[in-house]
Amino acid sequence: MESVPGIDPAVPPTGPGCVECTEAEGWWFHLRRCAECGHIGCCDTSPGQHATAHEQATGHPVIRSYEPGEDWFYSYPEESVFQGPQLAPPQAHPASQPVPGPAGRVPPDWMNLLH
Repeated sequence: MESVPGIDPAVPPTGPGCVECTEAEGWWFHLRRCAECGHIGCCDTSPGQHATAHEQATGHPVIRSYEPGEDWFYSYPEESVFQGPQLAPPQAHPASQPVPGPAGRVPPDWMNLLH
């Protein structure tokens, strides 16, 4: 398979949830996976917006949805969605993990806190 800049199909994800939100005992709406290093961050609708913060800090240009049933990639430099290669498993957070998540940390007024 042809190599795609910013994508390393062999790198597994860092875990089932946003790295920074997990460390801070926070919560997220949707999750995104860095296609280069596997970092899991929360989406731009989430309070922390850690996936974009990761891209800005590292320059890693491509994310993939980390939601069950979604397989789209997004290029930050091109501001476009595209189909990419199969990445190392797992492809998404556990289906048992609620959205928003994680269970027990989502505030009752979470909808008012989205971006």
